[in-house]
Formats: sequence, structure tokens, C-alpha cells
Amino acid sequence: MTDPDPSPADHDWRVVESVTEYETGWYAGGYDLVELPDGGRKRYYWAELPAAAVVVAVVDAPERLGLPSVDADRAVVMVEQFRPTIRELCYELPAGVVEDGESYAEAGARELEEEVGLVADDVELVESFWCSTGVLRHERGVVWAEEFSAGERTLDGSEFLDVRTVPLATALELAREPPANDATIEGLLLAEADGYL
Repeated sequence: MTDPDPSPADHDWRVVESVTEYETGWYAGGYDLVELPDGGRKRYYWAELPAAAVVVAVVDAPERLGLPSVDADRAVVMVEQFRPTIRELCYELPAGVVEDGESYAEAGARELEEEVGLVADDVELVESFWCSTGVLRHERGVVWAEEFSAGERTLDGSEFLDVRTVPLATALELAREPPANDATIEGLLLAEADGYL
């Protein structure tokens, strides 16, 4: 007799087939046909993206580093860019793909210099985690950066973004305003929870 209320933890979730339906060069998409605890089968669709690093960087006197000045003792470094996916101009923490052989900290340091023009002498991983697990195969790492010197911005050919500095005291409030995005809110909350802010 079949258990009327099978536990997900007691089931092996056998993948009957895994199909990649398309590849874009940036990410792949497809589905896994999975055997369910009740004996049925279902297609679970996914998109697979490379891992990404999100950088929380707080600077004192940003104008000394060639960044926009702000009326505050400490400022969070952000970038403002248009996101065609949601058709919105967004304030975000600097972020980017982790390249082959890089750690989250190394990728974060590289992205911070490329997008903002800051070299961080000290970068460390705060937390790494899976994102949007109902549909994405995508890992993200939040890193903390400090001890800065001026570097050189080298934006990718398709990157159009402006560097912004936001007073530390109001950064989370700004991040929660529409159009809010997960990576910026997560980064600030995790940095705050671990005592970095």
C-alpha cells in the first residue's frame, strides 16, 4: 500500500531525464523530469547561470578616492544602471560573475576595480548561498571589502553604469525602495548581521 502522505525527505527524487533546451552563452535553460514521492512525474524547469560575487564596500571620505562626495562620514559604494529585464534604473552593489579559478573574494575585488575604480587590500567572503532555488541554478557570494586605494575602471563593452555613494545610515532604506533588488538587500543585511556595518 502506498503511503498517503509520503515525506519529501524519504524520497530519492530520481531524475528520469535532464534536458538542456537552449544555451545563450550567458546561461543555459532546460528541465529535469523528476519522479515524485507519490509515483508521478513532473518537469522542473531551470535556468543555469554562473556564480556571482556581490561587493559591500564602505568608504570614508569618498572624494579622496575619486568617488562622488556625500554628506556623511561613511558611504556605501553602489552603481546605478539600467536593467532591461525589468526596464528600471537601479541602485545596486557592485557585482559580477566569478571567473574560472577565482574565489568569491577574488571576483569581488576584480569587479570592484572594474566597475568602480577601487582597489581593496582586504576582501573576505561574508556568505555564499543558492538563489531563487525554485527556478535557478545560481550561487551567489557576498563579500566585504576594505582598505581602499584608487584603481582604474575598465567596464565591459555592454556595461553602462554610474558610480554612486550613499550615506551608510540610509543605504538599506534606499536599497528597499522600488525597484529593490535581492542582491543589494541581501548584501547589506548580511554585512550588518555579521557586524561589518
